[in-house]
Amino acid sequence: MRMEEPAQTEDIVDLMGSLADPKRLRILHLLEGHELGVVELCDILQSPQSTISRQLKVLGDCGWVRSRRQGTTHLYRTILDELEPSARRLWLVARQQTRQTPAVLQDQLRLERRLRQRTRDSQSFFAGAAAEWDKLRGELYGDKFSQAATLSLLPKTYQVADLGCGTGQIAGTIAPYVKQVIGVDNSPAMLKAAARRLTGIENVELRRGELSAVPIDSATCDAAVLVLALTYLQDPQIALAEMARILKPGGKAVIIDLLPHDRDDFRRQLGQRWLGFELEKINRWQSVAGFKSIESRPLPTESGAKGPALFLAVAIRGE
Repeated sequence: MRMEEPAQTEDIVDLMGSLADPKRLRILHLLEGHELGVVELCDILQSPQSTISRQLKVLGDCGWVRSRRQGTTHLYRTILDELEPSARRLWLVARQQTRQTPAVLQDQLRLERRLRQRTRDSQSFFAGAAAEWDKLRGELYGDKFSQAATLSLLPKTYQVADLGCGTGQIAGTIAPYVKQVIGVDNSPAMLKAAARRLTGIENVELRRGELSAVPIDSATCDAAVLVLALTYLQDPQIALAEMARILKPGGKAVIIDLLPHDRDDFRRQLGQRWLGFELEKINRWQSVAGFKSIESRPLPTESGAKGPALFLAVAIRGE
């Protein structure tokens, strides 16, 4: 067992000297549990900035405090486990002997006030930003991070079928978060576009086939998605039965498609066979196909979307 090397005498003397000032002791009491800036320390300790900065330099030189930069501000903290063993023992004694002094107790009261002000400042920001928060967040950080957070909930072991995969947008989005994605489509042009989009993504396999006879073995997929494909099929019920067939028991099916509408010109322009689907009909078809725990609901319409409204249906493959 490696023995801890004793601290040099001059090191101990320096450490003891750095704690000889009462204000430095008060600073360490504050920084042991919180990360604070110079302005906050000035307010709590009721001392000018020059004094606090000077004391922080002494503490920093002796290894009592660490700092990090946040914008134009330096934040300071003390973490007991990061101190050298001799310094840690010395501080534990000093802390025990000074924690109930009037000055330290007064500092704690002012610290609590300052922390409450932090909370109010944060709440004030969000109160003012609430109406525009989605727009502001999008401008600052983009939109893909929320999608990444949601998709990260998928088990990495999943094999997912993307039925009617088209140009591979959904397959490419899901692929980084699961074991494998199998994309199926009957259009050579769509599959060619998907192959270009998915170049370099090794865990996506594209297969040509009909949704009435999906080229995937039975009970091999953990999940399957069917997005904007049912409206193109002559018999959607067969596709739902195939969707159930390829799923393992307990596998999840996700369907997005059109709600009923009366825009026949839209249907003809896109080559669709159906003017959308009633949710009751989708639920009934899924039940017949062998699904359970069926849930369906309309999706909120998106600003600028010109097509008919959509629905989401989620179900679990029965045993």
